[in-house]
Amino acid sequence: MRIAAGDRSAVETCLARYGALVWSVVKSVIGDRDLAEDAVQEAFVDLWLKAARFDPSKSSEAGFVALVARRRAIDAVRRRARRTRDVGQEDPNVVAVEHEGHAGVDRDDEVELVYSVLAELRPEQQRVLRLSLLDGLSHSQISEHTGMPLGTVKTHARRGLSQAREILESRRAAPGAGGRA
Repeated sequence: MRIAAGDRSAVETCLARYGALVWSVVKSVIGDRDLAEDAVQEAFVDLWLKAARFDPSKSSEAGFVALVARRRAIDAVRRRARRTRDVGQEDPNVVAVEHEGHAGVDRDDEVELVYSVLAELRPEQQRVLRLSLLDGLSHSQISEHTGMPLGTVKTHARRGLSQAREILESRRAAPGAGGRA
């Protein structure tokens, strides 16, 4: 990542390339738009600060970005839950991270886009990405959960994210396509 080298122009490139991915990952965890926007901002700040930790031998760039985004979203949900507990009331706008089937997720346009892109991937890629991005499992945990070899899990994740990015880029390039970057 050029961000790790301190290249300030790389921030704009990162925002353009991964803005939709980060937004989609965060919105899949958080139902409240304002809280999600804060978490997206935190994710990009975190990427700037921790870019030097990116190791291409361990994950793809998109996988690293998605992981950071998911972690910031979960942190935001936990902070909101703590504040809510302190006040003694539930916040209906925050989606529980550990729910089954993700039925409570606020499925706005961006989240629907992610699900439609996932649907275009091979079934094993879909399964690995859902377990990773939506359920928060590590590659090792996915391997144990599915019985797939660890290298196969990593390959499905890398190829699935790469193909998802290509699908998103082709949709943005299509006439009349609107995309959030």
